[in-house]
Parts: sequence; C-alpha cells; structure tokens
Amino acid sequence: MTNPLLTASPLPFGLPPFADIEEQHYAEAVQAGLDQHLAEIQAIVDNTEAPNFENTALAMERAGQLLQRAAAAFFTLASADASEGIKSLETELSPKFAAHDDAIYMNRRLFDRFAAIDTAGLDDESGRLVAEYLKEFRQSGIQLDDAGQERLKSVNAELSRLGTEFGQRVKEAMKSSALLLDSEEDLAGLPADDVASAAEAARAAGHHGKYLLTLIQPSNQPAMASLDNREVRKCLYLASISRGSSGGELDVRELVKSMVALRAEKAGLLGFANYAELTVDRQTAPDFGAVQGMLSRLSPAAVRNADSEAAALAEVAGHPLEAWDWAYYSAKVRQERYEVDEQALRPYFELNRVLTDGVFFAATALYGITFHERPDLQGYHPDVRVWEVRNEDGTALGLFLGDYYARESKRGGAWMNSLVDQSGLLGTSPVVINNLNISKPPAGEPTLLTLDELRTAFHEFGHALHGLFSKVTYPRFSGTSVPRDFVEYPSQVNEMWIMWPEVLANYARHHATGEALPQPVIDKLNESQMWGEGFGTTEYLGAALLDLAWHVLDGTGIPDDVLEFEAKALSAAGVAHSLIPPRYRTGYFQHIFAGSGYAAGYYSYIWSEVLDADTVEWFKEHGGLKRVNGDFFRAELLSRGNSRDPLDSFRSFRGRDADLGPLLKRRGLE
Repeated sequence: MTNPLLTASPLPFGLPPFADIEEQHYAEAVQAGLDQHLAEIQAIVDNTEAPNFENTALAMERAGQLLQRAAAAFFTLASADASEGIKSLETELSPKFAAHDDAIYMNRRLFDRFAAIDTAGLDDESGRLVAEYLKEFRQSGIQLDDAGQERLKSVNAELSRLGTEFGQRVKEAMKSSALLLDSEEDLAGLPADDVASAAEAARAAGHHGKYLLTLIQPSNQPAMASLDNREVRKCLYLASISRGSSGGELDVRELVKSMVALRAEKAGLLGFANYAELTVDRQTAPDFGAVQGMLSRLSPAAVRNADSEAAALAEVAGHPLEAWDWAYYSAKVRQERYEVDEQALRPYFELNRVLTDGVFFAATALYGITFHERPDLQGYHPDVRVWEVRNEDGTALGLFLGDYYARESKRGGAWMNSLVDQSGLLGTSPVVINNLNISKPPAGEPTLLTLDELRTAFHEFGHALHGLFSKVTYPRFSGTSVPRDFVEYPSQVNEMWIMWPEVLANYARHHATGEALPQPVIDKLNESQMWGEGFGTTEYLGAALLDLAWHVLDGTGIPDDVLEFEAKALSAAGVAHSLIPPRYRTGYFQHIFAGSGYAAGYYSYIWSEVLDADTVEWFKEHGGLKRVNGDFFRAELLSRGNSRDPLDSFRSFRGRDADLGPLLKRRGLE
C-alpha cells in the first residue's frame, strides 16, 4: 500500500487521512521528510546566485512540507493515542529531530546567506522573517567553533531523548498510580456519574466490580473535593504527589538531574549565565530579572490569602488540616458562605451543550464564525469529532477537531496543537485540535463537567481561535507560533465568556430538564469567584518558582536529593505551604521536563494573565460580546501570529502597554 503521508492529503484542508495511515507509515514518512528537507536546505546553500530574500528566506519557508505533514500527524498520535509501537518510534525519532534542527541552524553557509540578505525595501513581515531566522541561528550556536557545535549537538540529542523518556514515564505513572477501590462505600460523597465513571474505568482496566479513580496531571485531584472518606482522600493525594519520585522503573529523578545539568551546560555554551536566562531571551519579557521581580511581588500576598483561607477551612473542619482535606473543606466553605455546591452545578454543564451553546455560541456572537460538524471526516481515534469552521460570509476558515475524553493511550492535561498551519505563501488553511482529559461515562450517560473542566474547555478553545484566525504570509509566524510567555494570553481571554450572562444563559441548562441555571445560583457563583484565589495563586507560583529554581542552577550545583532540593527551593521562594503542594511537583512536571517548551517558562501563564486581565477590562469598557469588539481583537491581535512583535499587537489593540492593576484585583493581590 502506498504511504498516504508521502503525498499531500486529498481530504479537505489537508486533514491527514488517518483511516488509511498504518503505524509503519509514520517512520517511513518522517525519515523521508527529514531527508527531503535537508536536500532542500542544501539546494539553498548551493545556489550560486547572490543571496536575496527570494532565493534564501522564501526558499526556507517553502522547504520541509513533507516533514511538517508527517511530523504533525505523528506527534499528534504520540500525545493523544500512543500505542507501544508509537512510543518506541517516538523514542527513536526524538533525537533525530534534534539533530535535524542542529544540522540546519549550525550550518554556517546557510547563516551567511541569511546574513547577506538586503532587507531594505522589504515589507515589515518579510523583514521580521529574516531577523527571526538570524536570531534563531545565534540562539542555536552558529557562533561556536567546531568543537563547541559538536558538543552542543550531543547535548541537544541527549536532552531530546531524556525528555521523551520523562514524558513516557509520567504517562505510565499517571496510569499506574490510579487508586483502585473495592467498594462503592469508599466513594461516599462522590457524584453518581463519577461513581459510574470509576466503575467503567475499573472495568476497562480488567477490574470488574471495582472502582478506579484515575488521576489528572496536576497535584490536586478533583475527587478530593467530594470524597467523604478521609483515608481515601489521603490515599488519592499521596498517589498523586508521589508520582515519578517513589522508586521503581517509573522514577524520573535521575532523568531530571541529567536534564538540568545538560541545560545548564547548553546555556553556558551559548553564553548565558543559566538556562533561565537563555529561555527568557526568547520571550517577550525584557529580561530574567523582570520575571523574578513580578513573581516575588505576587508571592507574599498569595500566601497571606492562602493562610486566611486555611483558617476558614480549619474552622469548618474542626480538626487540624492536612493537604488532602483542603479541597473537601473548601467546597464546604464555598457552599456555606456562598451557597455554591459545585457538584450540584455539574448537571447544568453537559459537554455537548457547553460546546455548541457555549464555546461555539460565544465565538459566533463575537466573530461571526459558524461550526458545521463533519461526520464524514475521520480523526485518529473514534472519540475525535471534526467541525468545519466558516466565516460569516460562508467562506471556509479551517477545521477544528475536539478530542475530549481521557484514555490510557493519551498523556495527561489539556492542550491545543495544529495539524496544518495557515500560510498565505503556501496557500494552507488551519487544522487545529483541542485535547482534554474528561472521564468518559458509560455508554448513554451524559458527560457532566466540573467548573475546572468547563474553564479548560473555553481556555483551550482560545488557543484554537488563535490558530484558526491566523492570517499571515509565512508559516513560521502562523497562529500560536509566538513567544511562550505570550501564547497563553488569547486562551486566557477566552475564559471571560464562561460567566458572561448572555453566554451562560445559553449553555448552562440542566441536561435532563432543560431548566436554566437559576439566577440566584449565578449571583452566588459570581460572589464566590475570589474564594480559593489564595490557594490557586500559591499552587501556581509554587510550580513557576520551582521551575526557575531548577533552571538557574549551573553544572556544579545539581542536587543529589531531588525532593530535598524541591523543598528548599519552595521555602527560599516564600511559597512553601504545608497544605498546598505546587501545581506540579518535579516528578510529574511535564511542562518543563517532557519537551513541551515550558522549561524556565512556566511563569508564562501569569505573565500572559497581565495582558488577559487588562483585555477583559477593555471588553467590559466597550460593551462586551459585540461583533465590533471581536472583529477588532481578531484583526489586531488574533490574526497576527508572530508576524509582528506580539507586544506591538497588544499595544495596537489596547492603545498602550498592559496595566498590572486588573490582574492584582482579579486575584485579590492588591
């Protein structure tokens, strides 16, 4: 059978023909793509004509289309539906991709051609393209001598291998750490649909008649908010926070120490004091000091707020608190103070209605786009749904794929990625995916979301809009290809529509009766929004500051004891709290150790939230959910990708630099 990845997909928008792709096709197509791309690069280098924009920069942008097509399909599968064969292939291919990038960005003849391009007369986007390529050459080691480049290549290959291994171990640890319970009595307090999901998860894992509480990626597990049995809560909590650091074949601590040492060495080779300095050099933050200054400004107030919340919890509990008690008694305080029962809200947040009458409805109201499900188009798994997205005038915009359910073959967390990037140069339209990890109910039962899952659905769709609305010339600048500390901004903005009255009234209806969420409940929800911000900000800052602590180390400061280092780092940063673990501990911090691009960059979420909170104020000042507002935000920011400095896009939209005030107010940190 001909490998379908070796030629352009015949499906609409270039959607990969997953039904026709067999596992062995990925290895063949990726290797062919690597070889073809290097041949295309060599043709640029060997061009005897004087270097110019067309024969060098444009040629680079046109190169690598086979590789992009094969890699996008492969890594989508590796993240969302990985068989043993795919996992083995990922381990094999990851160092090859690192070596491939090195072969391009350490090619001195290629660099010399870019350096010789006369940018006078180029439009702004084209001039930025040349500048961004030159910057990447320099950040990739083009200035090193032969010995330095060879060492950097070795470091990059090993980091790629270790990151892949970390991610695979974490995925397995999340599966193996799930809590198996014998009796339904152990699940007292858990909503009936969650009990059914636990029974279904146990059945699928071969434990008929038992109950399996599967884990999500962060430290705190949703079930801890409702489980009455304190011992079960404790077991679930300990299973969560010990992932990757309790010994055995899935322990990642040695991997972490090796990666941190190699990253420190890489930073030194490239002329930076540490890996954090290297990372921030690629972001919108002016320097590492600015990042440290912001986080240190927020931490004391966050911990004070958390302590106040803890005092309220202890009063309700009537006994000394442990970390596994927090979510349980926090839910009780929310219910007592604000009359908000989060579990009672779930019947009003049914997944399909949230999508069509909430997420899509808000996007249609704001941007005029419409969504048309395409059951004729197949994803990589039966759970994947496909929608064609159209502009208001009926013209096609792209495809949106939704993959919402957890499964053993999927990594934890939630994310957006692209199968096809928009590009005017290549004539391509976007194909984007949202992945969540919602427990799948038994057949015929509704999928009811928690408030956190509801927020995640809107958040990830904000990333999808960033990809769908891209309107750039060069694929390098498409959609979410912006600095890491800017990429979360559009997704966080999209969360504002969750509680927007017009949107909430449209989707928040009881799945069985159709009854709208009562207005008194909505009022109480709004009143309660500040509750829990102390906890939420402290657990987030714990992870962000732990990330930086690992990445300011030099090669001589790598600790012997990972957990001891973690405890000391949190204490030194002022965010050590006996009741609040960091959102991710070292043993399962995929963002920074599994190659997802957040190493020394987990601060990005709150850095982006400054822009987000200020943008929400702009929408409120201008009347909220109006087409004129959406069209302006789309034109000045969402469509721009990285085709101009993202902060210039923000200034063009907002009319000034961002103000920190709205963020401080939102999180109770004034």
